[in-house]
Amino acid sequence: MSFYDDHVLPHLIGFACSQPQIMKKRSQVVPAAEGRVLEVGFGSGTNLGFYDPVRVERLFALEPSKGMRRKAAKAVAASPLEIEWLDLPGEAIPLDDESVDTVVLTYTACTIPDVAAALEGMRRVLKPGGRLLFSEHGAAPDPGVAKWQRRIEPIWKPIAGGCHLTRKPDQLIEDAGFAIDRMEADYLPKSPKIAAYNYAGSASRR
Repeated sequence: MSFYDDHVLPHLIGFACSQPQIMKKRSQVVPAAEGRVLEVGFGSGTNLGFYDPVRVERLFALEPSKGMRRKAAKAVAASPLEIEWLDLPGEAIPLDDESVDTVVLTYTACTIPDVAAALEGMRRVLKPGGRLLFSEHGAAPDPGVAKWQRRIEPIWKPIAGGCHLTRKPDQLIEDAGFAIDRMEADYLPKSPKIAAYNYAGSASRR
């Protein structure tokens, strides 16, 4: 891992992913988590304050970046939740089949190299009747914005930790064997449109 990836990128991502409009989306999605929870792309622990400790039995925090885990250490130590680190990529979830009640995926699907494999893994570990809670940015529906997303993405990815601007989270989730129960999709306010089209909701196993 390069110096940039380990020491600079975690701070850039932490700053970008904790902007007010993004935090509002997190606050609308994460509190619904319950039981045994897997958060894929735990990052610096930005979601920790939105979990209800009464409803969450255990939180599996999957985060492959050493820099992100280091940045999250203080928040994890202060949290009332029982947290277990999983320091593997999103494509490799070291949990048993049908072993978690909730999977939380926020602003992470854009960066996972093999996102299809990762989502299939999330479906594998999710119990029947469990829920995938998600909030992700991705492809915009407007042709003009989408054109610029395609143009900028090759430059954007190496700067932003592999972040894709053109992925369609809803389609990826459904292709992995989930049924979307509810979803809201729109541009986040006060944000550059190339990175601001947001998909948020919940899904269950088909």
